[in-house]
Amino acid sequence: PSYQKIFCQKSKGRPRFYRAMSRRLLPRALTAVTAATASILLSLVPTARSLAASAPRMPPLADRRASAEYSCSTCAGPAFHRGLSTYRVPMALFELNRARLVEHLLERLGPDASGVVLLEGGKQRTRYDTDHEPVFRQESYFHWAFGADVADLYGTVSLPDGEATLFVPDRSEQYQVFCGKSEAAEGVRATYGVDRVLTDADLPGYVAKKLEGDGSSLYLLRGPNTDSGNMAMPAHYPGIDAHAGTTCTDSLFPTMQGLRVTKTAAEMDLMRYTHWVSSAAHVEVMRSSKPGMMEYQLESLFQHHTYTHGGARHMSYTCVCACGPSAAILHYGHAGAPNDRMLRDGDTALLDMGAEYHCYASDITCSFPINGTFTDDQRLIYGAVLAAQIEVISLVRPGVSWQDMHRAAERVILTHLRDGGLLVGDVGDMLAAGLGAIFMPHGLGHLIGLDAHDVGGYAEGTPPRSGEAGLRSLRTARDLGEDMVLTVEPGCYFIDLLLDAALKNPVQKKFMVGDQIERFRGTGGVRLEDGIVVTADGCENLTMCPRSIEEVEAVVAGGAWPPAMDEVPKLRRNWAVRTDKGRMERVDVPPALVRGREEILSASKAS
Repeated sequence: PSYQKIFCQKSKGRPRFYRAMSRRLLPRALTAVTAATASILLSLVPTARSLAASAPRMPPLADRRASAEYSCSTCAGPAFHRGLSTYRVPMALFELNRARLVEHLLERLGPDASGVVLLEGGKQRTRYDTDHEPVFRQESYFHWAFGADVADLYGTVSLPDGEATLFVPDRSEQYQVFCGKSEAAEGVRATYGVDRVLTDADLPGYVAKKLEGDGSSLYLLRGPNTDSGNMAMPAHYPGIDAHAGTTCTDSLFPTMQGLRVTKTAAEMDLMRYTHWVSSAAHVEVMRSSKPGMMEYQLESLFQHHTYTHGGARHMSYTCVCACGPSAAILHYGHAGAPNDRMLRDGDTALLDMGAEYHCYASDITCSFPINGTFTDDQRLIYGAVLAAQIEVISLVRPGVSWQDMHRAAERVILTHLRDGGLLVGDVGDMLAAGLGAIFMPHGLGHLIGLDAHDVGGYAEGTPPRSGEAGLRSLRTARDLGEDMVLTVEPGCYFIDLLLDAALKNPVQKKFMVGDQIERFRGTGGVRLEDGIVVTADGCENLTMCPRSIEEVEAVVAGGAWPPAMDEVPKLRRNWAVRTDKGRMERVDVPPALVRGREEILSASKAS
């Protein structure tokens, strides 16, 4: 019940290519050399047939990885995009993921491991008992490995060579009349960059053939999602039970989960795009918001911008467009509170929205005054949250505990509330009393990637969930590692349920100035959320939204964005734009000197 009330109201190395010698190539080689040389060759190789049979048919795994890395860096080969100048996602991104998967499985299982990984893609569902089909979105583990955005597929990856095969449905003529002609196998292979394409009718025989060798195993995905509590279920098809004796469900899940926690350079480039298009959409919504509008209109504007200008058909999660008291409901926007309040003069808007592109997520929250000007009280709360965000981003680096980052954010927010007259006493004692969780009841942030709340938060072998107030809400307690992508989202809220409980608790009540806190009841709250990549020397901020009070007021008033100068360089925002060729390109936004609102607004209009 309490949960319901609180939450629910580069590598560029050139690849080496190995090609098998075929019978048709051998005669050409023979005619290119002298008869004597030919006789020597033939004495070493009894027959062309035996040579062709012994030659490797697939590139070695190391060459697969090198080729994929090169193609990712140059965007060579097949790529996903939605036309115009939308981002081009190289299919080599997924080829690289498959190579990494095989490498890590061989490390886990031993270099002599053999067999086949089998993954089942998402199914096209219908709504309840109707024939209405919601827009399909691929299952995330399957997408990580294959990048295929259509329903009802199977995919295999062979060990130890990494050969990838997609199995597509054999659609009926009736289906093709209504939904379009099925693409030929060669077309599917070219689209997704896999080694071969077969029909799902071929799957049982293919798997049986792969398991003929001694010691070969069928590797299936099975394991828990620590955010939802749901299970990733193993692939299934009629007859798979015949391989029960050679089936392994212990290795694939932890391996894929671990690989999804750290991102490749190509994945980070894609996430720069999702954060860029979502940042731009937030800016447009800020400019358009005004008293008298409805919250759902802000949601609609965001979705329109990300789809029209970014090709993002999906949202990463349900949009939270919480204004005024609605912002005190952390997961506002659900069916019971569907972004349906009218915006009023004096409201603070808390907009938590992120678009998804080719299944990779963004997650951004902006807070701002609807009328464009911060009051003193709004400045106090907003300033506390911004200071917490700056503090965490300045501390992030490999090896840092995420729990320590959460406590650092709580400390900054409580310090600002004390300095603003809402609290009294020692901040360390407040933290010990659990007061931080009264004003920030959610975790500081979470892993993000193919899902907004990405997998691996509490994977086996990582620190367990804390039982302490505040820390227990974290979606991971990991020490940070290079190439992890997380959100940093401190917040400060005035939630009646929690305030009432704290005022009845003598351990917490002694720090609270009751009449001052009463002044903020009904105002909702503030959250600021950026996506960051952990780097060797700190972090890179993927989010490019207005953050300082001066930046926010200037943009709401119609100022240009991105700005001519960076007012908050400590946030480490990575300024980037999309090129006409569908790639992301960094731009230089130099740090600014401290300036006033009128000067910033004037400069924004001029630029």
